[in-house]
Formats: sequence, structure tokens, C-alpha cells
Amino acid sequence: MSRPEDTMSPDQPEKPDVVEDKHLCFLDSLRESGVTNMFGASPYLQEAFDLSRADSTAILSYWMKTFSLRHPD
Repeated sequence: MSRPEDTMSPDQPEKPDVVEDKHLCFLDSLRESGVTNMFGASPYLQEAFDLSRADSTAILSYWMKTFSLRHPD
């Protein structure tokens, strides 16, 4: 099974240490659910993974910057 970062291009943003595949999958699912506008997804990450605001913001930012690289369709 391929991981999201296996399909990235060489000019992708640097992945923060705090970002894990489970975070990216969670955000993908949250987006598909339509529960929130993704600009407001940081609190959902904080609650689901017991993250600080700074960490959840870094994860969300990375997810946004790399979404089209991970989902080229």
C-alpha cells in the first residue's frame, strides 16, 4: 500500500515532524464529511489527537499545501 508521501513531487513543502499519515487521512475524511469548512478544521484535529493549537495548525497547513499532490484527480 502506498503512503501519501510516496506520491509527492520533489518540490513539495517540507513535512513537519508532527505530521503523521493518520492526521492526513483524518482531514481527508473530515473534508468528505462536509462537517466544517477546512479553514476551521484545526480544532477538530486538536480534539481528535490531543494536539496543541500550533501542531494542529502546522498539520492543517501541510495538508492544504499538499492536497492536490496527494489527490491529483
